[in-house]
Amino acid sequence: MFAVIKTGGKQYRVAANDLLKIEKVEASVGDIVEIGHVLAHGEGENVTFGAPFVDGAVVTAEVVEQGKNRTVIAFKKRRRQNSRRKIGHRQLLTTVRISEILLGGAKPTKTAAVKAPKKEAKAEAATEAKAEAAPKKEPKAKAAETAAAPLFKAPKGEPDDLTVIKGIGPVAAKDLAEQGIITFAQLAKLTDKDVAKIDEHMPFSADQIKDWREQAKELAAK
Repeated sequence: MFAVIKTGGKQYRVAANDLLKIEKVEASVGDIVEIGHVLAHGEGENVTFGAPFVDGAVVTAEVVEQGKNRTVIAFKKRRRQNSRRKIGHRQLLTTVRISEILLGGAKPTKTAAVKAPKKEAKAEAATEAKAEAAPKKEPKAKAAETAAAPLFKAPKGEPDDLTVIKGIGPVAAKDLAEQGIITFAQLAKLTDKDVAKIDEHMPFSADQIKDWREQAKELAAK
């Protein structure tokens, strides 16, 4: 049996055990995710189409890997104006393996097999936590704070309007602010090591960040 699903604005024809790269899904490796937007399903010449989606049809998939696509470079040049701009983009992708194609509101059979170990692990962790002393909870809290900490420390004072820089829109400016980058001066002072850190942890390429850095140097000097 096959199904046609829609996710991330794209359509895919899938069958059980197919490996598929789709736009990022918020899940951990090993989790089972459900894709409810099933446009059609069938076997052989017998195909059922939805309007637009098939009622009660769900495709389940196991998350295999979280990663990024190759960098796509966009180059823009204006004739006789000495204007050139190069921007790179790396799309976040999730690799999944199709588990089941479920029809008529059927429940997935692999969900329990994947989630059960997590419940057992949580139960064991709770038992150990009760048996041991309370101070051991403090390192876990510190680890959570460290994981959630921004990449850079935001300076005091009013932030600059980063959307003035070509290539930075409202969404990108918000993402940068969440990581502590709020001024032209900060962008202008980024080292190559800082650029590599942003490239690793954020959906911006190194070429893209270096272009913003050059523009920020001019704005910070004003």
